[in-house]
Amino acid sequence: MLNKRTLARVLDEALKKGGDFAEIYIEEKQGNNIFCEDNRIEKINSGREKGAGIRVVKDGNTAYVYTNDLSSRGLCEAAAIANHAAGSKTNRQPEEIAFSLKQPTFNIECKRLPNEVAFDEKIKHVLAANRAARNLSDEIRQVTVAIGDMNKKVQIANSDGELAEEERCRVRMIVNTVAAREGIIQTGYESAGGVCGWELLDKVSFEDLAEKAADLSIKMLSARSAPAGRMPVVMSSSAGGTMVHEACGHGLEADLVQKGLSVYKHKKGQQVAADGVSVIDDATIDGKYGSFCFDDEGNYGQRTVLINKGELQQYMYDRLTASKDGTKSTGNGRRESYQEKPITRMSNTFIVPGNDDPEEVIKSTKAGLLVKKMGGGQVNTTNGDFVFDVQEGYIIEDGEIKYPVRGATLTGNGPEVLRNIDRVGNDLGFSIGVCGKDGQGVPVSDAQPTIRIRELTVGGTLMGDSPQVKRIRRK
Repeated sequence: MLNKRTLARVLDEALKKGGDFAEIYIEEKQGNNIFCEDNRIEKINSGREKGAGIRVVKDGNTAYVYTNDLSSRGLCEAAAIANHAAGSKTNRQPEEIAFSLKQPTFNIECKRLPNEVAFDEKIKHVLAANRAARNLSDEIRQVTVAIGDMNKKVQIANSDGELAEEERCRVRMIVNTVAAREGIIQTGYESAGGVCGWELLDKVSFEDLAEKAADLSIKMLSARSAPAGRMPVVMSSSAGGTMVHEACGHGLEADLVQKGLSVYKHKKGQQVAADGVSVIDDATIDGKYGSFCFDDEGNYGQRTVLINKGELQQYMYDRLTASKDGTKSTGNGRRESYQEKPITRMSNTFIVPGNDDPEEVIKSTKAGLLVKKMGGGQVNTTNGDFVFDVQEGYIIEDGEIKYPVRGATLTGNGPEVLRNIDRVGNDLGFSIGVCGKDGQGVPVSDAQPTIRIRELTVGGTLMGDSPQVKRIRRK
């Protein structure tokens, strides 16, 4: 990392022609990945990377330049380019920047750093997970296992005199299985990860994770085709927070709101969800995949109440969007690497648990679909419309889980779904992922309790043609 004198010199060069704000982001990163396929270690990736990104803001416009030359001369050259690109023309007298090092408000502990764990040990866990999945049944035809870690040190300094430093570790485990029977092919997927070291293996069994993925793919071979139509949908906490992340979270990011690309624009203070629904983005949850002490602009990671008992209270802001709205950043400025400028992103986003017993939520549902695991999907943030695949679903009849179904999709509207939630369980289940936006991917986690949606369009097997069929096809 750089000393304060060098940081001040670079930022002074960045503002030499009169920019309004300058920032430097330095990153040193080491990552390792191991992939197993076809019963053998297929690929091992290991690499180091370091570099810096320099941002200059002038009259609301941003110029961004990055370099892997971390010498004082190289950084000053990059800063001069950023200043010129920002359109600054007025010479500015140098000002000595007095940096104040920010202290974290909470600690993220990493007990076993990635470089302290030998590749042999990691490979042992990968092969054990592969065997566990394949040994479950002869119907398992393909198993892909991946394990990876990342250790990153960051330093962020800006022309306001703010200086933040943080070391971040992340570990993740992924299993994907394919099962086949009589021409039917089904998949199973499980993942786990967190902001932590390899002590994660003391909490999560990689072999159990693999068996769970394999069991799901086998179970879905016997599943019936999903029915289609409007029906109640119970979403288990095990489904993770895909729904809240996609159908709600992105629409509450301030950059999309300011561009008019969010259905939640001009909705602050209004009822946008049922009374029992609250939504929070929280970067301070211990060990979760989207946690951090400081965001990638040096702002403190925070807990932000977005929706409180159905009322929209706040958007997620980075520094630039906050300045446009005359408010403070919520600590949601994030970037994939030093090669990218920060933009507004989620961290750990979830629906707050309620008071209902999850089993009672199912028992009180006369008929409908139980979703235990979500697949992929897409959402239009402008109007809130979405389509999601269901990876694991079951039919509910007379309050009982009857049989598994495959091929189900959920089609609806985010705000409408939030308003139609009538039961909120007292549990909470997290999922991890890499969220993509504007060509950048950042690690996040999402969560929800068991919830019941009064009515939602389920796409599945349809017989004949009807108005209902046409509505689904238009989607």
